[in-house]
This record gives sequence, C-alpha cells and structure tokens, in this order.
Amino acid sequence: MKFFRPQNSPANSQYSHKFVAALLAALGLALLSGCSVNPATGGANLVLMSESREKEIGAEEHEKVLASMPMYQDEKLTAYVTEVGNRIAAVSHRPDLDYQFFVIDSPDINAMALPAGYVYVNRGLLSFMNSEAELAAVLAHEVGHITARHAVQQHARGALANVASAVGGVVTAVATGSGYVGSQISQVTSIWAQTGLSGFGREAELEADSLGAEYLLRAGYDPNAMIEVITVLKNQEDFNRRVQGNRGTYHGVFATHPRNDTRLQEAIAAVGQLSESEVTLSDNTAFRNAIDGLILGESNASRQTDTRNRYYQTLLGYTVVFPDNWEVSETTTTATASNPGVGGMRIEAQRLQANVDPRLFIRDVLGITNLQKSEPLQQFRLLGHTGIHTNANGNPERVAVIYFGPRAFIIRGEIRDQNAVDDVDNLLLGAIRTFRPTQRGEVGSNREPRIKYVQASEFFDFSVVAQSSPIAQHPEEMLRLLNGYYPRGEPAAGAWIKLVE
Repeated sequence: MKFFRPQNSPANSQYSHKFVAALLAALGLALLSGCSVNPATGGANLVLMSESREKEIGAEEHEKVLASMPMYQDEKLTAYVTEVGNRIAAVSHRPDLDYQFFVIDSPDINAMALPAGYVYVNRGLLSFMNSEAELAAVLAHEVGHITARHAVQQHARGALANVASAVGGVVTAVATGSGYVGSQISQVTSIWAQTGLSGFGREAELEADSLGAEYLLRAGYDPNAMIEVITVLKNQEDFNRRVQGNRGTYHGVFATHPRNDTRLQEAIAAVGQLSESEVTLSDNTAFRNAIDGLILGESNASRQTDTRNRYYQTLLGYTVVFPDNWEVSETTTTATASNPGVGGMRIEAQRLQANVDPRLFIRDVLGITNLQKSEPLQQFRLLGHTGIHTNANGNPERVAVIYFGPRAFIIRGEIRDQNAVDDVDNLLLGAIRTFRPTQRGEVGSNREPRIKYVQASEFFDFSVVAQSSPIAQHPEEMLRLLNGYYPRGEPAAGAWIKLVE
C-alpha cells in the first residue's frame, strides 16, 4: 500500500504516521480474531467464527437434519447410544458443550457430526458393530471432529460446499434385498451435514481418529477399537467391490484410511494403551440388549417417507425411479413416464436371441449407429450400455439397453426441451441408473428383517445357517459381515452371534 503526501509537511507526516499505526493495529486485531487456538490440539487455526455462533449454526443445521432425515423410533437404543456418547464427551477437550446423540433411520453405513455437539449415527452402521467399544469408537471419532472444530475450519477455508455425491448403503441393499441404495448426502438439506457425511479429508480424519482414541482411553475403552471399526467396514468395502464393482464408498474415515494404515496405527499407539485390568468397559451385555431387534435394511417408516417416483413392474420383476413429477403409465410389459414439454421415457423388453455385447445390441438390433456419449453400464449385477442419438422426431434421445435374465430391457428417453438438453439428459441418465431387479419381499411385505442375538453351538457353520436365512442375496457373506467373520472363520462355541429373522 502506498500513501501520498506533500513533501516537507510535518502535519501531514504526523497524520500519515498515525493513520498507518491505526491501520496496522486494526489489521493485527483482525488477524488475532481470525486465528484462534484449536481446543483439542492446541495448535493455531484460522477460524472466523465465535463459539456462540458455532452453537447457533449447530442448532440451525440440526433442525434441517430433523426435517430431511427420519429418526429411528427406538427409545431404548437411542438412550443407550446417548449414554455411551456422553461417556466419551465427558472426557473430551470440550466437555462443556451440550452434546446430543441421535440414531437416523437409514440403512446407510454412516455417521456424522454437526458443530457444537450434534452427533448422528445411522441404524445401518450400528447393525455392523459388534461391541460397545466399537460403538464408542464411532462416537469418539465424531466427537473428535467437533472438539477440533473441523467443520468450522472447513467453512473458513471456503470448502464446505465441496461434498461427494453418494455414500454407502449398497452392501445392505445387495445382501438384504431391501432395494435401498444410499443417497443420503443428496437427500439431507444441511450443507454442513453433507460435508460431515462426506468426510473432511485425510488429515482431519486422521486427527479425529487420534483424538477419538485418546477419548476411548480416558473413558476406559481399548483405543484399538478404532482400528477394529475400520477393519469391519473395510471388509464391507471389499465385499461391495466384489459384487458391485467400484460403486460407492463409505464415510470419510473409512474411505481415507488404507486397510493397514501405518499412520493410524502409530497415532493410536502414541495415545497409549490400557492393561487388561485397566479396560473397565468390556462387558457387551448392554450393547447386545440394545442392538437385539434392530431393523436390518430399509424400514417401513423410511420406505413411507421415500417421496421418489419409484415404479415397480411386478410381472417382469424390475423397479426404477422415474424423474420426480413425471406421470407414469403402463401396459402389461411396458412402462412410460412423461413430462410434457420436457421429456418422455419408455421401457420395454425383448427376449435375447443371441449373446452379444449390449453396445452391439444397440447398433445391430435397434439400428442406432451414431451413438454419442457412449458408455457401458454395470449396476446391481446387471450389464448394459447407454448413449445419445437423434431420434426420428429430430430430438435428442438417451437410449439404454440393460440385460436382465433372458431379456434385454430397452430404455428410450426423449429430450423435448431444447433449452435444457443437458439438464433433461441428466434426469434420464439418473433414472436409468436406478433400474434394478425387484428383491424378494420388497413389494407388498410389511415384515422387516431384524437382528437376533443367539449363542453359537459347538458346530456352528455360517454356510449351514445361511441356507435358512431370510437374507435375500449372499446370505453367508452378509452374516459374516454382520458378525466380523468376513471372509472366513467360525465363532467359538458359546460366542454371541447375530442372526436375521
């Protein structure tokens, strides 16, 4: 900055010096107000927000979460999660915050935190925990985000809106036949919650793990439970890749850490260890009592709150989510959705006469040779292909062919609004990607699969138990994942095991 003044003017010189001094003082004050001490780590953070404002934001965003995400109606379970969470919060770096803990009625495998003490854990994540220490580790990780003010720091960096587009839930959908595929981030209306669901980046997640391990130690839990949680969910990630390709991921901590994360192990080791006699919280009776009866997969309540334009074709056994507010009509073997002036979408089926690549089916059977934006489809264990061409009406048309059983399902989506071609095409492609088989018990059944704890017999065998399990797909793998025995291993006689009934 350059100041101009007349030469040889003492008055102006004195004025200018005072002005500069005042300006520098103001700048220093601004810098001091923006740079605060991290309450958890003691390091300096650029945070342009007071704690009172942080609390206001937390309360405001919590109301948005309540408005967009259903809470699980189980007072016993919620009270238990709150009890464990408060035990962790009491030994944290910010014990004076008004911590509140909630269970979201979602099969997504996820957890998140909002500024100033709001912690949420999904029903789907709870179903895969196998001890109170593991539950405490999840809650301690989220409390670590709060005490270190990660969301507030990310807001200060202007990165709060940079969130992912999808999270987990695929494992539960595939294995239970619930038909649920996680889209929690896109459904929640709070941008702060969306960021929490996506994770805060590797360094922040590692810091939350380290803080969480410290809180576990202080509360009397084994801090290695943090690694056990990540191992359980990495097993699900492996299973997910095997059955679904590379579709989807989980919450930030599970996505950013490798399976054998040396930095994480070093961070937890640095926190310290409890001797066997010092681990005061190892009885899992209360944990089993709280988890017993937990719904697995999509609940009737969450299904009723699903406002998406989902269509079921019972004769051909598929379901698809058409764009919102598009009117749907059907014949015995076709389904059509339309929004006049915007676009239309039609699904029909042909019996496959030869084993050809779906791309070649579009070219040779449908006679479309000028396909643009051509790409393969691989979803819900189905193969297909899609692209855009110009139809006989002169309009852009999104076409897709998906193989399901002995049939090729042909999906044609006409784009009629020439001023919004890309937007309408995104709607059509999004609908195409929801096409999947209808799962057993998904339509017309009010029975929700629930977790039931039993003790393993001497000759317990997951492969044998799976034969009578109500789990729709991959029952043995799912039971192993639920109990922490994936991909192999059997429980000892007398060990507590989760079954599904």
